[in-house]
Amino acid sequence: MAGARRPLALCRSWLFLPGAEAAALRAAPALGADVLIQELEDFCPPDRRPAARGLCRDLFAAWRAAGALAAVRINPLEDGGREDLAAAMAGQPDLVLMSKVAAPEQVAALAAALAALEAAPIRTAPIRTTIVPNIESAAGVVRTLAIATASPRVGACLLAAEDLAADLDAERTPEGTELAHARSRFLLECTAAGVVAIDCPFTFGDLAAAEADLRRARALGFKAKSIVNGDQVALVNRLLTPSAAEVAKAGRMVAAFEAARARGEDRAEVDGLFVEVPTYLAAQRLLRRAAALRAAPSPDSSAPRGRARP
Repeated sequence: MAGARRPLALCRSWLFLPGAEAAALRAAPALGADVLIQELEDFCPPDRRPAARGLCRDLFAAWRAAGALAAVRINPLEDGGREDLAAAMAGQPDLVLMSKVAAPEQVAALAAALAALEAAPIRTAPIRTTIVPNIESAAGVVRTLAIATASPRVGACLLAAEDLAADLDAERTPEGTELAHARSRFLLECTAAGVVAIDCPFTFGDLAAAEADLRRARALGFKAKSIVNGDQVALVNRLLTPSAAEVAKAGRMVAAFEAARARGEDRAEVDGLFVEVPTYLAAQRLLRRAAALRAAPSPDSSAPRGRARP
């Protein structure tokens, strides 16, 4: 029986795991990530993909039972992805991420392939898998809105870091200035499409630098972060959950604004900030999200923390 799990909109941490490393995959729920992703693309050498595909059926059931959303990242359909998908669907993943999506037609093809596999006679219960396109190129970034709206199955999009930097011929730095515009545009287009925007992974080992990167992403508006280093899971979950101080401040802002309006005034001042209608609505959103995160089930994180990086 699968454990209770978070809805997609409340999933903060999306952890990639090496697709053929059976021990690391089985131990992954202890890291506490909201979404666990079996990697069948770059972090899984081609000669190990057949073995990785064979793990899907039992692996995803175990992840669901531990309270995590079970996901898989497949290669593009024209480059081994159909074989990846057929194997993965034996485990009925909650989410299928497809790499190197640069056009809406790729999403439409994946949706059609999923529908055919879901209708296969071997199914004992109806399932409907969510699609998460991975945007990894300049062409993909400028088409994010079209990609995100190419199928009703798309519930989120994920921005890659290394492939995008390579496509731009940019120098990859811990500060991430080379991807600043792409991250902002990606978030803008995902928001316009009404899907979850998953920020690119921080691929350096320095936790202090990882925190700085995550704070920049949070300031932009990101609520979800992809991870390739298990040491960063707790950091992501903490910083993408409103803190007690943030909740208290938002509560003061709401109360002050409502009191001001009751007096016939147009705004209120809280901690030197003028609270007007947009600020008031943002504070209400923060309070609702904090309450929803408190009420949401958490993945199993009872085991000791450890490293899990592809």
